[in-house]
Amino acid sequence: MKLFEKTGKIALGSRLRYMASNITEEAARLHELYQIDFAPKWFPVFFILSEGDSKTITDIATEIGHSQPSVTKIVKEMINAGLVEDNLRSVDKRRNMVGLTDKGKMLWERMKIQCIDIDRAIDGIIQEATHNLWEALAEWEFLLEQKSLLKRVQEQKKMRESKDVNIVPYNSTYRLAFKSLNEEWISTYFEMEETDHKALDNPEEYILAKGGKIMVALYNDEPVGVCSLIKMNHPDFDYELAKMAVSPTVQGKSIGYLLGRAIIEEAKTLGASKLFLESNTILKPAINLYYKLGFQKISGYPSPYQRCNIQMELDLKK
Repeated sequence: MKLFEKTGKIALGSRLRYMASNITEEAARLHELYQIDFAPKWFPVFFILSEGDSKTITDIATEIGHSQPSVTKIVKEMINAGLVEDNLRSVDKRRNMVGLTDKGKMLWERMKIQCIDIDRAIDGIIQEATHNLWEALAEWEFLLEQKSLLKRVQEQKKMRESKDVNIVPYNSTYRLAFKSLNEEWISTYFEMEETDHKALDNPEEYILAKGGKIMVALYNDEPVGVCSLIKMNHPDFDYELAKMAVSPTVQGKSIGYLLGRAIIEEAKTLGASKLFLESNTILKPAINLYYKLGFQKISGYPSPYQRCNIQMELDLKK
């Protein structure tokens, strides 16, 4: 169809449905050709039962990848057609089973001839075609099981939007953003503490003047994220990664990750060997981000924050 030439790959689902609809319509005509009274939608259930053993609705649904209500509806239709019988007892007599009737078994023997002709016809298409659709479908199904189309689109969206993110060094024009972004997330989950006020009210004196760094994430030239390195007077650590905050309005654009990578590169430039951070485990996305950046959980160090219940470190020499 010319429509799909215009829409491109975004109409993949519609194109597959269009092809499936055409093939299903032809399948009904094929059954007529062989004088077989059979609905194409029955085939997956019918084929599974043709293998010999009776099965439960749940077993059938699992094998063919359909929902139980869908299989139940199909089985009822096939019972009405005299092809399937239910209320069969399992070996342990505790589960109701369904299986083919004698009429269903006889129909399967007739359909085997039809299946041979269809297989050969499809083989002919495969030989004529440049690409083997049957093998391609199996490959696509495998790839989509590994990572869904939704997940793949989300990744592309992040990649595109991250190109509009610019990480820049802090200057005084970002003082209000540095404070408001941090106050927003702290107040959402916890209460502001004395150490917070010291850092946020005067970052130039508390962080920068002591040898620290602050990086700011700009999205469409607006400050939407901040992160800092605070110089530590500690035998085990050079800097603390702290005061990382990203506006909830731009979450999902990998801004936290970009900020984290940028601040780690700054730490390396400053000659740091090991970074330290503190957080709280209720902030699951933040904890996952820190692990993604390479931080590992540690313990045993005193904290000035009441809200912190996890400490982490990043060894820059590894």
